[in-house]
Amino acid sequence: MITSPYAEQLARIPVRAHRVDVDGTETAWWEYGEADAPVLVLVHGFRGDHHGLEPVVAQLPGFRIISPDLPGFGESATFAGRPHDIEAYADWLGAFIDAVGITGPYALLGHSFGSIVSSAAVAGGLAPERLVLVNPIGAPALEGPRGVMTRLAVLYYRTAAALPERAGFALLRNGVVVRVMSVTMAKTRSKSLRRFIHDQHDQYFSAFGDRDAVLEAFQASVSNDVSEYAADIAVPTLLVAAERDDVTPIAAQHRLVTLFPDATLEVIPEVGHLIHYETPGDAASRILTFLGAGARA
Repeated sequence: MITSPYAEQLARIPVRAHRVDVDGTETAWWEYGEADAPVLVLVHGFRGDHHGLEPVVAQLPGFRIISPDLPGFGESATFAGRPHDIEAYADWLGAFIDAVGITGPYALLGHSFGSIVSSAAVAGGLAPERLVLVNPIGAPALEGPRGVMTRLAVLYYRTAAALPERAGFALLRNGVVVRVMSVTMAKTRSKSLRRFIHDQHDQYFSAFGDRDAVLEAFQASVSNDVSEYAADIAVPTLLVAAERDDVTPIAAQHRLVTLFPDATLEVIPEVGHLIHYETPGDAASRILTFLGAGARA
């Protein structure tokens, strides 16, 4: 494993691992920072786990950060008796916040697929004081110029689910496929940072135990987007978008921000869909300004 360029900063923040039952789903979660600090709940992206947001966590001392693995990924169990769709994940998120005992004010941050889950939950009644969406999925993935590639990805996941178990897992975890994805999304020119990003994807992008859950979650990720929920999100919202995002073009992010009752768009230049790996410090500074404005209000 390649050492994280953010390891020294992260090591200064206390971390504790936990497990909790959330409506019958065993959920692994990590707690960073001091127990009496302001609370920030994180929701990671598709096929990732809590490790992916640790570079951002490293830039946010002074918070009690709650970071679970989504059901079906990392160390968390799959849903029992429910499809891994947006409704199930949104319900789980609200139940998770109750299960870990968050009763006071908190902020919520969702990255990529987590931006859809977080938005759906807030539109459905979850009540954080503030909402942060990093690399938000702001437009339908099955439409527009990237629609053909998305449909090819759907075929890939369906093929993996239809094959015999051993062959299906081998396809999903194929190192060449994972590396092509990683190379495509990384925009940094730093060779050392690119090596770290590729190693992170090699280590954690295949941390799942159920092919059907992965397929269901992927279908949910490409069949839904934040724009469906924006009008029903009343809390102040920050969108942290990337100038070179291959998943949601920047023009779509400018349209997305107008759909919220109260939202601000921050655009980080020269980065793509990996803000959390490539520019976590820049993202964190914008997040801190936004959350600090809430504290002063």
